[in-house]
Amino acid sequence: MANKEPHRIKSISEFHRLRDLPKPEHPLISVLTMEDFTRIPDSIALNVVFDFYFIASKRMKHVKYKYGQLHYDFEDDGTLFFMSPNQVLKLEILEEEISERPSGWILLIHPDFIWNTPLAKTIKQYEFFDYSVNEALFLSEKEEVTLTGIIQLIKQEYHSNIDTFSKQIIITHIENLLSYCERFYHRQFITREKANHHILDQLEKLLTDHFNHDDLSSVGLPTVQYVAEKLNVSPSYLGSLLRLHTGQNTQQHIHNKLIEKAKEKLSTTNHSISEIAYELGFEHSQSFSKLFKTKTNLSPMEFRRSFS
Repeated sequence: MANKEPHRIKSISEFHRLRDLPKPEHPLISVLTMEDFTRIPDSIALNVVFDFYFIASKRMKHVKYKYGQLHYDFEDDGTLFFMSPNQVLKLEILEEEISERPSGWILLIHPDFIWNTPLAKTIKQYEFFDYSVNEALFLSEKEEVTLTGIIQLIKQEYHSNIDTFSKQIIITHIENLLSYCERFYHRQFITREKANHHILDQLEKLLTDHFNHDDLSSVGLPTVQYVAEKLNVSPSYLGSLLRLHTGQNTQQHIHNKLIEKAKEKLSTTNHSISEIAYELGFEHSQSFSKLFKTKTNLSPMEFRRSFS
């Protein structure tokens, strides 16, 4: 697929129009099933950015989606993925003809629909919306049934006569949907334990190699963003994984590895505290001393004296 600037879809109505769908019954929220689509997207829709939230559950033979850095096909398992406004979705057609109709659903939510509601704040706390460089959610049949049931309730509500209760009822259903998704993602962390431990092993090696660098002062301290990119995962995904398995976030993990290296230098060399701080990538020795004491309850000098 040719590399080109993504096409920005600014409204749910524009999405409907580009996909040859009837005008949405509500301009700020829409539920679609795969049966609603009469054709595979043309080239304009192969690389898109939405100005709204896009949640999709799909099974589709011969079509591959690029979700962040990874590709997914939808043949074997129900797959759920999440797009926040301004994330890029790419779609690749593997065969010219689609031999079997896709199944699944799409939920589109414009930020204006949830504006000035508690969900406007809490939706940003669901970390799976930031997994654009890692992985989708793979659903069991039972999980698919649960989520599809909630989607039907949302669709039923906005197809009914709109009244003063409609918006809050729909938002409550969306909150339930996201809560179930959070539960299922937590399950996925556990069931994909082997793959997750591989990521943790890679993290350990990455940090060890970094802090063993011959000229650490030139490369500086590793950031959470740097570590996540090297592991090909999003910062949020890595943080969730580490908290589940270690109880600490990525920054704490980096600091622990840093303190290990600092203890090694303090106990085996005669370098001054300032020299060690510089060697570890700190611009100011005071920052190093403050972090060291926070982590160990000892100043670097007090730690060194304990080996005298």
